[in-house]
Amino acid sequence: MNESQAVSTLAALAQASRLQVFRALIAAGPGGMAAGAIAEQLQLAPTSLSFHLKALSHAGLIVSRNDGRFIFYSADYNHMNTLMAYLTENCCGGNVCMPTKTLCSTECN
Repeated sequence: MNESQAVSTLAALAQASRLQVFRALIAAGPGGMAAGAIAEQLQLAPTSLSFHLKALSHAGLIVSRNDGRFIFYSADYNHMNTLMAYLTENCCGGNVCMPTKTLCSTECN
């Protein structure tokens, strides 16, 4: 990841509703959630949710898949982990340091 990609990704998360959507998708795990379930859980209007999902998708933070009549969205854990690695690559003055929590993978338990 380069600086421009990091800024774009962080900018997508710098809005309360988008951050809530992303956190809900992280909590949902790799299976993700249907758009309607996201809207219901976060009490967002469908048009507003659509706008936020588009921004998160363009930033590479989420992916979508069709399943019949429904669109399911899930977090892109690889992109999230790449961002975290970029943000912490010079952590601790160049010394190896351990994060306080393990980052989630596509194999969340």
